[in-house]
Amino acid sequence: MTGTPPLRVALVGYGLAGSVFHAPLIATTEGLALDTIVTSNPERQEQARAEFGDGVSFAATPEELWARADELDLIVLASPNKTHVPLATAALKAGLPVVVDKPLAGTAAEARELAALADERGLLLSVFQNRRWDNDFLTLRKLLDEGELGDVWRFESRFERWRPQPKGGWRESGDPAEIGGLLYDLGSHVVDQALVLFGPAASVYAETDVRRPGAQTDDDTFIAITHTNGVRSHLYVSATTAQLGPRFRVLGSAAGYVKHGLDPQEADLREGRRPGATAEWGVEPESLWGRVGSGESPLTGGGRPEPTLPGAYPAYYAAIAAALRDGAPNPVTAQEAAAALDVLEAARRSATEGTAVSL
Repeated sequence: MTGTPPLRVALVGYGLAGSVFHAPLIATTEGLALDTIVTSNPERQEQARAEFGDGVSFAATPEELWARADELDLIVLASPNKTHVPLATAALKAGLPVVVDKPLAGTAAEARELAALADERGLLLSVFQNRRWDNDFLTLRKLLDEGELGDVWRFESRFERWRPQPKGGWRESGDPAEIGGLLYDLGSHVVDQALVLFGPAASVYAETDVRRPGAQTDDDTFIAITHTNGVRSHLYVSATTAQLGPRFRVLGSAAGYVKHGLDPQEADLREGRRPGATAEWGVEPESLWGRVGSGESPLTGGGRPEPTLPGAYPAYYAAIAAALRDGAPNPVTAQEAAAALDVLEAARRSATEGTAVSL
């Protein structure tokens, strides 16, 4: 892309998602330029200016972007969940491709309406599912591709935290309009990963609880998916886990894979480390590698260490740039997001009714 002007990106929202994930990844992706950040918060503007310099401009409202549609090439929505559908709709109607942080919408029907609008306008609509580029997920995909585990029977995935005191904010609001709670937050990640690995869901069973004093929405949730191919996924998302379980435990006819610990990329981004500044991006120490084997616990030395592939969050925006420039595939489609929302909606219904829901 030497000599080709970079694609101009406007980022809506500069809270956790915008400042930790999207802005740094956009700014370090070849072929993309962080042009405008939408935030009316002076402190957040100063924070962004300190990192990205005077080359970034600011807007107080998303509506200012629609008036400048001919000056921009991509809109990224890192705003609160309840704004995703109206802002994505407005961006598409303004003729702009859109990346939306997960969840794309509150319902699968809304996601499919957005997908139809994007198709009608001939525009890219993609969903930021960065956990597809986690180190452990990439390693598991490699093991599955190579047939190391045989036929997979059960996939256990945990995204657990110990946060006994609610932090407040819209993510923990009990107002359904906010689309908060762990089911739609971390649940969006673990469900997406399960569907990517093992295909469509046939039925869903879920348990959701509000455990912490003062909490308003689910903070301890379990989702069981029976896939159409017979694989069972058991997915745990929690803010109330005093002892964390393995991130993955995958059991097959030939062997199992057990992996503890989280991909290091989020922690590195939070600490101000940036892709491209080091050749070691996404690399974890050998002490955290998972193990592959059968017949005994990995905690007592069972199985062999499996080198963890480097995590690769930068690959998402590199794929976005290629899709816009060259017509390469959309890395995460709205239809894929809708399929995950089908599962999340079924999980909510299951938890309410206390029964499995068929899809």
